[in-house]
This record gives sequence, structure tokens and C-alpha cells, in this order.
Amino acid sequence: MRSPRWPSITRSRGARIGTLSALLACGLLLAMVQPAAATTTRVVMSGLDNPRGLAFGPEGALYVAEAGRGGTGPCTFSIRPFEPGQPFCYGPSGAVSRLWRGVQERVVTGLPSYASRFGQATGPNDIAMLGRGEARVSIGWGTNPLLRDQLGPPWTSFDWLARVDASGGWRLEADVGAYEAAANPDGGTLDSNPYGLLAQPGQVVVAEAGGNALLAVRSNRSISTIAMFPSLPQGRPVDAVPTAVTLGPDGAYYVAELTGVPFPAGAANIYRVVPGQAPTVAYTGFTTIIDLTFGPDGSLYVLEHSTGSMGPPFFQLPGRLLKVAPDGTRTTVIDGLTRPGSVAVGPDGALYVSNRITSIGTGEVLRIEP
Repeated sequence: MRSPRWPSITRSRGARIGTLSALLACGLLLAMVQPAAATTTRVVMSGLDNPRGLAFGPEGALYVAEAGRGGTGPCTFSIRPFEPGQPFCYGPSGAVSRLWRGVQERVVTGLPSYASRFGQATGPNDIAMLGRGEARVSIGWGTNPLLRDQLGPPWTSFDWLARVDASGGWRLEADVGAYEAAANPDGGTLDSNPYGLLAQPGQVVVAEAGGNALLAVRSNRSISTIAMFPSLPQGRPVDAVPTAVTLGPDGAYYVAELTGVPFPAGAANIYRVVPGQAPTVAYTGFTTIIDLTFGPDGSLYVLEHSTGSMGPPFFQLPGRLLKVAPDGTRTTVIDGLTRPGSVAVGPDGALYVSNRITSIGTGEVLRIEP
């Protein structure tokens, strides 16, 4: 079977980083939500290692970024100071997998990954499809970017945007961590974790979960701040932790926040961002939003990683996918998800969700037909 060229522009999604990593490592809505209607759900990809962001190409192929499974080392205890005694071990196990014409295969391998002894990995977070047979992949980190240089290789390969191509080759292209260290847009503690991506002509827009900012990475590799979000340095009780960005029907960016520890129920907002203007709150009352995207009818799909208060044991709480109609009506599309991570609308009109995103070998992608 002849492999397709990677597509021209398509939408991908798409702590302070410690808080996002804490959520991945380890109910209430302020608005009325209608119960879930009957849905048809089936697994279309399986056996994935910590699957995260999803993106479709115009040829119909589905791509998923896999954070990997770490490896045999080197190992360090320095990355998560809030998890004392927990080693994290490196391995080039990050990947991009593709589902095309019913065939699942890894098309890019060898990307940076590190994982705890529980198998929850940090590595490729999202994928944004570009033209010229290329894509960009966000490589996460999870703490102060200056620590990379202190640790040395291979840790210096984290906290970047990577350029990948249809042949399976890749290279590091834009150093998001260095930008956080130099600019620190939100004025808080240095922290970086490039997460959700949105491809646009001449640039990739990045939801910087650690830096509480929305960044533009242009084709010449320059980086600038589009917006920053209310967080601890601005007097908010929790950090914003933006995890996803999408383009709305009105041409504005819509940015979802996870919020930080203790991940209070109902505290996550969705912001509307027009470059050059301060972000405004478009929707409120969500919990730990991990991704969002608009459907062709203008409805907004919002994926909650968990659905209740983030007190222990928050990792046991199920996630759900919500639909916000153009008139503001909120409906549950599906609940009972296990650590979901990304949502995409397929060319067939179905919804696709990455599930079990903090597990090795049991990660999956679901096809959901409301």
C-alpha cells in the first residue's frame, strides 16, 4: 500500500506544568448539562503508548501523537520536585501513529520520551499537520526549562517543537523552553510544557501549559506571545494551564484551560482570544478541560479529562465529552471515559477521542457516533 503524503493545513488541537503533569500522573458544571444521548462507540486504534493529540489529514488519515513509554535511561529524580523519590527514565520511544484505510502503523519513531515507574510518560503531546509533507509535534517537558541544560543530553531534546515528515524523519526546530526562560510571559515561576497545537499559514500556534500563555511559532522559527492567561502571578487561586487551542467560526482563537492544583470542579474556562487584545472568557463552568474543537455546524466540543473535584483520588474520576450548541445548550455526548486526552471531528462526521492517555500498550482511540 502506498503511503499518503502528509496533508496541507488541518486543525489539531489540541500546571504550571507541574500541575498538568500531576493530573496526568496521578463533576460539577456551573451551567445545566443535558444527559448523554445514545451513542455508537468502537475502538479504531489500540495498543498505543500514552496517546495524546489527534489530527486528521485531508486524505482521511488519522494521526495520533504518542508520548511513549520512556526507556532504560538515563534516569533522574530532578524533574518532579513535588514527587520526591520518583525516578524518571529517558528512552526514544515517542512516536506518531497513523490510521489509514483501516491500517494502523507507527510512521514516526524515536522521539524523546521519559516515564515514571508507573508508565505515565512525557513526550509528544500533540501534532499539527502542515503542507509540503510535514507536521509539527510538541515535545513536552514539565518543569523549569533551565533544568534541561543542567542535566545535559538527552534531556535537552525536550521542550521543543519538532518537525516531522512523511518519510518518518524528524528534527528539533523551535525551542519553546528557551523562549519561556527568556520571556516568561506570565511573570511566574519558570515552567514550560508546549501542549496543544493549531496549524495556520506561516505559523503554528501553541498552548503553553507550563507558561500559561498562547504562543506563535513562525516558519522562520521565531516565537512570540499572542496572549497570557490569568494565573497565580495575577492573584488567581490556581494556574490557568492552557491545554488546547482551536479556531472559532468567528475567526478568533478559543483556548481551553485545565487549571492547576487542586483542579477545582467547575473552575476551568474557555477564553476567546483576538491577537492584540486581552483574552475574554467565552464559557465557564467546566472541569479540567484537556481539548476542544468546533464542529461544522458551529457546535463546540469540550473534552474534560475528569469530571469532579480534584481531591484524592482524582485519577479515578471518569472523563466526558460535552457539546456546546451555538445557542449555548450543553449536552453530554459520552461520559465514563478513562483519562481521555484529545478530540477531533473526522471527515466522516464522527467524533474521535484518544483514551487511556497515561498508559503503556493499552492506549486507544475511540470513534463516537452520536
